[in-house]
Amino acid sequence: MPATITPIDVERDRKRRPDDFDHGGGKRPPVDHDKRTGGGGDGENWGNRPQGSRGPRERLTRYRLFVFFGLAAVLMFFAAIVSAFFVQQSSSHFDAYNRYINEWLPTAIPPIIWLNTAVLLLSSVTIEIARQRMFQEVHALEEWLGLGKPTSERAMPWLAATVVLGLLFLTGQWVAWNQLHVQHVFMSSNPSSHFFFLITGAHAAHLFLGVAGLLAALVSLYAARQLEVRQIMVDCVAWYWHSMGLFWVFLFVLLAFFQ
Repeated sequence: MPATITPIDVERDRKRRPDDFDHGGGKRPPVDHDKRTGGGGDGENWGNRPQGSRGPRERLTRYRLFVFFGLAAVLMFFAAIVSAFFVQQSSSHFDAYNRYINEWLPTAIPPIIWLNTAVLLLSSVTIEIARQRMFQEVHALEEWLGLGKPTSERAMPWLAATVVLGLLFLTGQWVAWNQLHVQHVFMSSNPSSHFFFLITGAHAAHLFLGVAGLLAALVSLYAARQLEVRQIMVDCVAWYWHSMGLFWVFLFVLLAFFQ
């Protein structure tokens, strides 16, 4: 009787392994095993991939680090200005008649600065809403299914509102400078006015870069085909914008109450 060779049984119902999932490069959306929310990218279905591989979450983290490193440099810049502010405020000298002279005369900030501050704080709310809309799981799933760009459509009005509010803030700062000029208060009038124009001007320049970033993010909502690219653009510009708002609150308190 001839010998027979029995083939090794093949696992009929093989369990699915992590390698079987499509992690963003194919037609199936990644399955979300991490339901955390509120972390700016936690819960956007980016964390489900094989151990040791690099995916969208790593790219998002990398771009955020670039933004935070840049913001650290901006923070040191403003810290240097604030330090010089207090040094100049406390500096004094004796004149030829042995009189103690302090040339610092506080600059009364125009009332419109208060309104500008409220506008900038409101813009932080709108940009955060736009950022959260970009990471909503249901709308991201619709994009995976080829149902248009629902995340961009829902984030776009809030992003556009942030641009308008940012431009309104810059316009208000320009009005404040003109109001001081009408009162014959210029940058060279006094050490206090010098620092007022220096601080508000430096912040306005950095906020103008933020507006440019917002416009670039708006363009990406139209032009970028990959959801990941649009999410990264909106997320990074949102963190920059929040930081500019936080810096301004600190600078506003300095100018309004510590002169």
